[in-house]
Amino acid sequence: MSTFHDKVIYQAYPKSFKDTNGNGIGDLNGVKEKLPYLAELGVDMLWLNPFYNSPQNDNGYDVADYTSIDPMFGTWEDLDALVSEANQHGIDLMLDMVLNHTSTDHEWFQKALAGDKKYQDFYILRELQEDGSLPTNWESKFGGKAWSKFGDTNKYYLHLYDVTQADLNWRNPEVRKELYKVVNFWLEKGVKGFRFDVINVIGKDEELKDADDGVGKSHYTDTPIVHDYIQEMNKETFGQHEDIVTVGEMSSTTVENGVKYSRPDRDELSMIFSFHHLKVDYKDGEKWTTIPFDFQELKNILNEWQEGMAEEGGWNALFWNNHDQPRANNRFGDVENYPVETSTMLAQTAHLLRGTPFVYQGEEIGMTNPEFDDLDEYVDIETHNAYKKMKEDGIAHDEAMEIIKQKSRDNSRTPMQWNDSENAGFSEGTPWLNVADNYKDINTENETVSKKIFTYYKELIRLRKEMPIIQEGSYKALELDHPSIFAYVREHEGETLLVLNHFYAEEDAITIPDDLLDKDAAYLIGNRAERTLEKEFKMGPYETAAFLLK
Repeated sequence: MSTFHDKVIYQAYPKSFKDTNGNGIGDLNGVKEKLPYLAELGVDMLWLNPFYNSPQNDNGYDVADYTSIDPMFGTWEDLDALVSEANQHGIDLMLDMVLNHTSTDHEWFQKALAGDKKYQDFYILRELQEDGSLPTNWESKFGGKAWSKFGDTNKYYLHLYDVTQADLNWRNPEVRKELYKVVNFWLEKGVKGFRFDVINVIGKDEELKDADDGVGKSHYTDTPIVHDYIQEMNKETFGQHEDIVTVGEMSSTTVENGVKYSRPDRDELSMIFSFHHLKVDYKDGEKWTTIPFDFQELKNILNEWQEGMAEEGGWNALFWNNHDQPRANNRFGDVENYPVETSTMLAQTAHLLRGTPFVYQGEEIGMTNPEFDDLDEYVDIETHNAYKKMKEDGIAHDEAMEIIKQKSRDNSRTPMQWNDSENAGFSEGTPWLNVADNYKDINTENETVSKKIFTYYKELIRLRKEMPIIQEGSYKALELDHPSIFAYVREHEGETLLVLNHFYAEEDAITIPDDLLDKDAAYLIGNRAERTLEKEFKMGPYETAAFLLK
């Protein structure tokens, strides 16, 4: 059995997790302080977002020094203490590696700007086209063009993200060597896992061309050379160790590539994040819109990835939430009327699938989008760019704000709600981002909502550790076109696990096939009273139920 099929990984956003020195910014000591909480939850690994030196234009994903700790997060002593204490709790550390781009403040970029030819080849620099247009017509993923002028030269540098995030030239073996040194540096520090940021866009072609669609994604996403690079990185770094867990963040990827990235015999990564299931509330594929989520599309995508990855031996990371996504309970449920049912149903849907579950801070207690009324309460660069664009497109302020309340990345970045004291017990200072108003009702000490959700997560994590069928079982959808229920079956060594998840507030029923009814059914876990399996299985609002059949 693989070393990570029974694991559950917790993601903490250090800036918002726990502040111990009163400056309003979470820190490494805050993470350390809360290790007993994470140990009680039962997680095996803790993924921390970047805490390296950074100007923080993109909340640390603009790295100025890969082998440093930004003083606002703490010191080397703090990190060593965190690693050692985490180990005592049976928790390993997973770090975020942002290897597609550096901050323009990075020493390499600064040397390049100063005219050093060696370092100019660390980045992707091009001159204007003959007609005076930019090197390509690609768009930045944060809005605007993907090229900016390189100092006072006649060249332009590529930045697929923010203008302060210059893409690295992976075609240069020197660049790759330097980046592998970074990964090895952290391995020596006792880190046991890596999450590779947007790793499937590192393989740009040698000759860069205009895109027919004017966006350019197909010119740099999942190119064949990316697999070569990841295999090389595996061989030169984490592949030399048996117990390292890796996950690649894959932008706009395919099942076919997902399999290649994660199939064990290819020596690339342990698993991947794909995001298609979190775009089912985008109107015409546009994020900054508000429409009800498309449930059938959600199921089709989850099913496609479950089936496709299983058939070819790939491995999924299972998740609803992260630091770049609004809260899933706001998107796919009813946090006002059914806060416990919504959160537990979503958790069970993901945790009992084939793959490795990730829990994002606060989801295990039912934290929600903060719904800030004032644009100034949002810090996120992407949000402010989107507001500007919406205004340019003639969208009224109130409508733009409604969209931002639903779609901003800051929705998931508000401080962790520990208790009902000031600032939710996150900080004694002024938090860098406001705390959500509902912290008095939703916090780790709240008995009526948060503790119930926490206990449920704990049970799901325990079941995964104990049951090979959850770790290794096959996957098959049941009645995939049901209008309100996502049902699936897992099978392993003569056992069957039936999982039923109801995504709406109106009651509904699903017909259980006879071949399942003929087996002995034991109720395993659910968020309502214990149930008996019957032919017409009625489900209440946001109900979830799982049965073990023998």
